[in-house]
Amino acid sequence: MDKPIWEPSRERAEASNMARFLRFVRERTGNPDLLRYAPLWEFSVREPQRFWPLVWEFCGVRASGELEPVIEHPDAMPGARFYPNIRLNFAENLLRHRDAHPALIFRNEWGHARELSYAELAAQVGRFSHALRAAGVGPGDRVAGLMPNMPETIIAMLAAAALGATWSSTSPDFGVAGIVDRFGQIAPRVLVSIDAYPYDGKTHDVLGKLRGVLDAIPAIEHTVVLDYSGQHASLAGLRGAQGWDDFSAGHGEALEFTPMPFNHAQYIMYSSGTTGVPKCIVHGAGGTLLQHLKELVLHTDLKRDDRIFYFTTCGWMMWNWLVSSLAVGATVVLYDGSPFHPDGNALWDLADETGISILGTSAKWIAAIEKAGVKPRQTHKLAALKTILSTGSPLVPESFDYVYRDVKDRVLLASISGGTDIVSCFALGNPLLPVYRGELQCRGLGMKVDAYDDAGRAVRGEPGELVCLAPFPSMPVGFWNDADGSKYRAAYFERFPGVWAHGDFVEITAHGGVIIQGRSDATLNPGGVRIGTAEIYRQVEQVPEVLESIAVGQHWQGDERVVLFVRLRAGAQLDEALRARIRQIIRANTTPRHVPARIEQVPDIPRTLSGKITELAVRETIHGRAVKNTDALANPQALAHFAALRASLETH
Repeated sequence: MDKPIWEPSRERAEASNMARFLRFVRERTGNPDLLRYAPLWEFSVREPQRFWPLVWEFCGVRASGELEPVIEHPDAMPGARFYPNIRLNFAENLLRHRDAHPALIFRNEWGHARELSYAELAAQVGRFSHALRAAGVGPGDRVAGLMPNMPETIIAMLAAAALGATWSSTSPDFGVAGIVDRFGQIAPRVLVSIDAYPYDGKTHDVLGKLRGVLDAIPAIEHTVVLDYSGQHASLAGLRGAQGWDDFSAGHGEALEFTPMPFNHAQYIMYSSGTTGVPKCIVHGAGGTLLQHLKELVLHTDLKRDDRIFYFTTCGWMMWNWLVSSLAVGATVVLYDGSPFHPDGNALWDLADETGISILGTSAKWIAAIEKAGVKPRQTHKLAALKTILSTGSPLVPESFDYVYRDVKDRVLLASISGGTDIVSCFALGNPLLPVYRGELQCRGLGMKVDAYDDAGRAVRGEPGELVCLAPFPSMPVGFWNDADGSKYRAAYFERFPGVWAHGDFVEITAHGGVIIQGRSDATLNPGGVRIGTAEIYRQVEQVPEVLESIAVGQHWQGDERVVLFVRLRAGAQLDEALRARIRQIIRANTTPRHVPARIEQVPDIPRTLSGKITELAVRETIHGRAVKNTDALANPQALAHFAALRASLETH
């Protein structure tokens, strides 16, 4: 068995929230055997109706109503519902502190520097919430944000949540089509946006996109535009548009919270759009809150004196996760801009300047700064830093070595994994456990996670499909516009009926840790950002020379890159000019992350007997793996064209 690369000191372990929770559970249950994490996890998945109320009490959830039943239809997967007789307000739980303690610290590429106390945050949320109410927003209405990671985004979300409205946000680097594909489905009454944003030394306009979005979504009644750039751009021609200050002017600051059902829609998030427009995943207020508190308080060991940061956009679930840190009363550090501008030290500079104690980022960023020769241990103090979190893609063993060698040796490096689908994690960190190279420390409390082979049998010592065998609070309450639940069931429960299948290949290790091997479906995952192939196809189809295309993820230098194959019209040739035009249209209408690293021409594309192109068969072929079920292909001979390109794809 490999030796751990890091172990907690006895003092750190005993002072952790997880250790306090272990003592709390022993006292409440009278079970003297709950001394370590392994038996605690076993208890949490064996007796969920005893476990979750203990998390509720330990973390101080604010709510009213009857705590019983804890789970309605506990054996239904899907169909279970947590706390059906409880009412709460998500914003009230995040704004339980109203003092001078710093709530938000903000920095961006433009040099903006701001700080809001909990009292100031509450006042601004109150004012914006009253403005939303005056605009007609109430329970069940949608408020959408085309916003960067900044204080006003959090203020608008909490203001909507205070009224019982539902929040949905996406990153402003999407093109008009990508924004409309998302917000167009949920018909928000209010859209909150910025005029422009900084990234990699450049200023990027948003108002031009906003016009296209408003033209395409008539349901938007009010558009609130923050003058983020300070350019005082004209809002003429933007339907129902007001500046941020004008919208909230004249409204009082007193907070009023509307109690809502535990499973009320708090967030609408979006799938990556593999088979069409992105699916709208609806997450409940109570389930999100309870799961986030468990993960932040227990697994991340977040305390009031911590300063927690995650490099994220508002279109990634790590933003939602980060914001829940307010419920603990910790200080949330926000950054808007490129993590590589002006160089690879940007986040380490931020950590030193603001005193970050828990720093979250992507595995891709850690690998990139190592390649760039960044060695913060030699250049930065990082005095407060106690934990580094990594997610988005598997953190390779070499990156573990890099962190402990060149960043800081006395730090808990926690690779975590979950997804938008559950707005939380299946496997994550633990202040009581050692860290092994390449492994996530543990399965999360209350998450009955296992690895299945194709026959639905649990496997050890080899990769299997990540499954969850029992309900958990942050399962989606459903998909938007999915009245019979068929889309929801098809997304997670058809592979193994009655079991959540997540779409990841994982291995459960001898230490009880988890190794993530990558995606097991057709979703692309370059740099840890999940991308649906359908979003790429919709753009490529606009190119006259292209008859059809297929995009897959290729394992490349410890990460994944997007490779696009195109079938062209007779007489058309894939030259560098056409490649550039394809990339330009994808970049203009989606995001830079959607742009393929390689574009290659093929004479035919494999498809199923029902006529669907099959990304999985192409992906397996270019990696030199056998394609299962070629009998299901109408033209299996097409795979030979992709096999012929394998050598070229492996070299550059």
